[in-house]
Amino acid sequence: MRPSKTLERFVVLLVAALAPAAWAEEPQAPERLPTDPVLQELISQSLAVRPELQQARATATAERERVPQAGAWPDPMLSFGVQNDSFDTWNVGKMETSWYQIMLVQTFPWPGKASQRSDAAAFGADIANQNLARVRLTTEADVRRAYWSLVLARDRLVLLDRLEIIYGRSATLARTRYEVGEAAQSDVLRAQLELNRLKQRRWALQVDRDTALQTLNRLRGKPLAEPIETPIHLGEAPVPTLRELEPEVQDALVRSPELAAARLGTRQAEQLVGLAHKSYYPDFTVTLAVMPRGGEFPPMWLATLGVPIPLFAGSKQSRAVAEADARVVVSQKNTEAVEQLLRLRTAQRLSAFTAALDTIRLYRGGLLVQSEATADSTLRQYEVGRVTFASVLEANAVLVADQEGYLQALAQAHELAIDAAEVNLSSVPRVSGGSGASIPSASSTASTPATSSSM
Repeated sequence: MRPSKTLERFVVLLVAALAPAAWAEEPQAPERLPTDPVLQELISQSLAVRPELQQARATATAERERVPQAGAWPDPMLSFGVQNDSFDTWNVGKMETSWYQIMLVQTFPWPGKASQRSDAAAFGADIANQNLARVRLTTEADVRRAYWSLVLARDRLVLLDRLEIIYGRSATLARTRYEVGEAAQSDVLRAQLELNRLKQRRWALQVDRDTALQTLNRLRGKPLAEPIETPIHLGEAPVPTLRELEPEVQDALVRSPELAAARLGTRQAEQLVGLAHKSYYPDFTVTLAVMPRGGEFPPMWLATLGVPIPLFAGSKQSRAVAEADARVVVSQKNTEAVEQLLRLRTAQRLSAFTAALDTIRLYRGGLLVQSEATADSTLRQYEVGRVTFASVLEANAVLVADQEGYLQALAQAHELAIDAAEVNLSSVPRVSGGSGASIPSASSTASTPATSSSM
């Protein structure tokens, strides 16, 4: 049976529409964190205006201002008074026991206490700086995630457009074969049904696209609906890279703000132990006073030295030392826990990244080509009545779904590399094994036997 001209034209158009583009080419020279001018500008804008970053910066400034306060001596106290030997008459200058009084009181900390308090506060300022570093890393990572999410959503919408064109042409082919008695009316109805299902998928992808756009605009302090151009496609972007496990672990241990803060917390706790031990030693309070008596009486003066008596050291100072010792243990164990979690997350992330790269290689190494060949073969078999129309729809949907799965694998590789650069301690997302069901296909409906046509 000679194929109709309509069918021949459709086959040519179908192959052209489904021909792999960027994903079939060799990737560009890989970079650790691929970027482009648009993404770099978005990161700069976010770093300049994000409220969380400004909040962390102000907190770090506030902690630095506490350092000189912690090491300062108590303020001296200046007091004025009068002693008068009568309620009825003014006797200053008339009686020896009546005078004015000018008194200055100053407390001197035990040597080393003030400097240790200052050092402990300085560790607190350093911890605040690490928190600032964390917010800065997270800000850049959030922008990168939202950007690639926007690119992915737009690329998936392009694939959906492609599938919609295929289904539209399939409907035309089914209608043509039905009109000449070579296909059943159900094929035409089925094509129309699949076109309506695509509308539901489009709405969901549009939500993903709008959500990523709104997230990016929020991160850079712009109106949520302000458009952002994405001049790059996932298939065209360089694939990110990660190193071997041990270099990645060492990099994470060096750059992690959480680990640095935990180590600083341990040093701060150790500093507070020394300060707690010094609480046994008293501060000195010196009092100086001058008492003019007026008249012919010479002025008097007063000097005293006072120290507190640690009468309740068993329930105060000793408990403070025990508390400080316990907090050192808390800080040490927290440091160990953070380091263990860093090693775990790095190993998990590297395993997931390796799986994502293997998935990308599988798509590039033949899976996309095989899907295209299957779709083309199924269409030709439908032409001669060897397969059902549902099989044509399914093969075409699986082809586009495989293309989408390739894009998702690329997006996962980007996400894992971003997490590594951020030194993220969150759980590692699972690597998708494929996305054959992500776009509606004919596989969702049971196939029907091929309908023989009378000639």
